[in-house]
Amino acid sequence: MLNAPYLEGIDPFAATLSGITDTDPIRAALRAAGPIVQVDAPAGGRAWIVTDHALAREVLLDPRITKDPLFAPPGWDRHTAGLEPTAAEQPSLTTLDGPEHAELRHAHTPLLTIQRTGRRFDRIHAIARTLLTDLATDRTEVDLMADFTTRYPLTVLLDLLGIPLAYVGQAADACRQMHSDQPGAQGGAITELARIAALGLGDNSQGLAAELRARVPAHTTREQLQYHLFALIFAGQLTTDAALGTLIAHTLADHPHQRDTDELVRETLRQHPPAPFTLWRFTTADIELAGTRLPSRAPVLVDIQGINTDPARPPGPDLTFGAGPHFCIGAQLAQLELRAVATVLRTDFPQARLTIPFAELQQAATGGLQGSRLTTLPVTLHG
Repeated sequence: MLNAPYLEGIDPFAATLSGITDTDPIRAALRAAGPIVQVDAPAGGRAWIVTDHALAREVLLDPRITKDPLFAPPGWDRHTAGLEPTAAEQPSLTTLDGPEHAELRHAHTPLLTIQRTGRRFDRIHAIARTLLTDLATDRTEVDLMADFTTRYPLTVLLDLLGIPLAYVGQAADACRQMHSDQPGAQGGAITELARIAALGLGDNSQGLAAELRARVPAHTTREQLQYHLFALIFAGQLTTDAALGTLIAHTLADHPHQRDTDELVRETLRQHPPAPFTLWRFTTADIELAGTRLPSRAPVLVDIQGINTDPARPPGPDLTFGAGPHFCIGAQLAQLELRAVATVLRTDFPQARLTIPFAELQQAATGGLQGSRLTTLPVTLHG
C-alpha cells in the first residue's frame, strides 16, 4: 500500500480573492497529484483530499468513514477546524451516521421533496418578485450582495417553516454573526436562530417546523428539535446565498441569449458549487482507498468543485449536493429558489443589467471549507 502524495506549499483552505472568470490553480494541482492527496489541515496535521469522481462516490458511501467529530484527530481545535459538536453532544443530520441518521433523515426528507417544494412554486416566485421590486423602488443601482442574497432565502425558509416574517431581519443578523471571529459570537448566533426557529412550534403553527416536530423520533428533546431547525435555516441560507450572487451575475450576463433557466442553474451550480468541499469526514479504523493507506481518525474531504469542473469527469450527475446517505435534503428547494430568481429577473425586470463588466466581478473565499461569494453585485433593475 502506498502513501498518498503530499502537496507541500499547497493550501486549499486559504482565504482568496479572485475574478469570477478566473480558473482555480489549486484545483488543477490537486487533481494532477492523484485521486487522493495529502495537504496540511487548518487545525494541524495532515488531511486527505479525494479528487477523483468515482473514488469520491465510494468514499461518500463508505461506512468506515464517519461524519461524527468525535473521531477528529486528537488535539484538533473545534473552532479552527469548523466542527460541530459530536453526535453524542448534539445529534444532527450532519453528525450522525447509520441507523440513527437514517431515522432522522426519514423525518426530514418528506418535507422537502420535489413534490412538496413544487407546490411552493408560486409563493417563492412572489417572494423573489416582492423583494426585488422593493429594491428597485427609487434606486438607480443596488448591490444585491449587500442584503438580498441573505434575506431572500431566509424569507423563503421562515415562510416555509411557519415562522413570522417579521423575524427575517433578526435571522439575517444572526446568520452574519455565524461568520464572526469574535469569542462567543457563533454560540450566540446559534442560540438566536434556535429561538427564532421555536416560533414555528406554537400550538397553532401550520408550517414545516410543526410538521417536523410530529415526525422526529420520540426521544428527541425540544432543544434537539430547535437545533435541527437551526441547521435547516442556517444551511439553507448559507448555501443559497453563495449560489445566488453567481447565478444572478450569469443570468444578467447571459442576456440576450437567454439560455434555458434550468440549464443555467445546473451549470452555475456545477462550476461554482456553494460548498467547494464536503464537510469533514473521519476514518474509524485504518483503511485502504485506491491503494492508499489511511490511518484511523484521518480527516477526509471530497473536492466537490475540483471534481465538478474536471474536464475528464464522466457524464452524469455532479457532486454539488453530495451523494450517498448525506445527499443534501434541501437540494430541490435550493434549485427552486435559484430558478425563481432567474425567472423573475427575466420576466419582471427584462431591462436589468450589471453596472460593471461581468469579468470585473470579484469573489472572495474566507478560507476553511466555505465557498466563495461575490464581494459586490451592482445592478440596475430597470436598465
